[in-house]
Amino acid sequence: METAKNHFFSDMGVMVGRSMRHISRSLDTIITVTIMPIAFMLLFVYVFGGAIETGTDNYVNYLLPGILLIAIASGVSYTAYRLFTDVQRGIFERFHTMPISRSTLLWGHVVTSLVSNAISVVVIILVSLIMGFRSSAGVLPWLAVAGILTLFTLALTWVAAIAGLSAKTVDGASAFSYPIIFLPFISSAFVPTASMPTVVRVFAENQPVTAIVETIRALLSGQPLNNEIWIALAWCVGIIVIAYFFAMRVYDRRV
Repeated sequence: METAKNHFFSDMGVMVGRSMRHISRSLDTIITVTIMPIAFMLLFVYVFGGAIETGTDNYVNYLLPGILLIAIASGVSYTAYRLFTDVQRGIFERFHTMPISRSTLLWGHVVTSLVSNAISVVVIILVSLIMGFRSSAGVLPWLAVAGILTLFTLALTWVAAIAGLSAKTVDGASAFSYPIIFLPFISSAFVPTASMPTVVRVFAENQPVTAIVETIRALLSGQPLNNEIWIALAWCVGIIVIAYFFAMRVYDRRV
């Protein structure tokens, strides 16, 4: 049993290293995942920020959680693209002829998504500090934020795995991320939901991004947590369980 576990982790390490090298050699990946969310943050803070009423003195503090979710949604689209490319090129079949753990092929892409998105999140937070972001949160709230962002990344990554393994074209593999990237714009990420029309407000207040954004915002500002944290966790865990189930079914059938 111990040998099997060591074999699994060593194989997965090789797969993660392979995927990370692909990311480091792809300039458009770095630009899309990191630079574009930063550009959004600059635009909203320095162009639109003065016209948006959020009830806070520092708009970048209000905005940052939503920007982090947009960055993660952008990042996982490349997971779908890389999976689609591996399937189309027959990479999985080649690896399956080798004495390696079969599931590490898929888990390698999943872990790569977690690592690469964590790097993007750190870079964006550093830029936000330069822009004036400040937090009174201690170590435990920051760890809680990291945990929620990890769950959110994992949830979207398994959704991306379904798209990457089942898509017929490269455009179809990455197109799933467009509505996910758009969700923060119809939430409390940029403006309070109270200012929205009734129909839009009802949707915004009952979709996962709002609960996650409000939880992260409360943790970073030192405000007391309410039921939003349990709603956010329920959304993340529920999506992970469902997406993982269907991703493994598609993986077994396709590969």
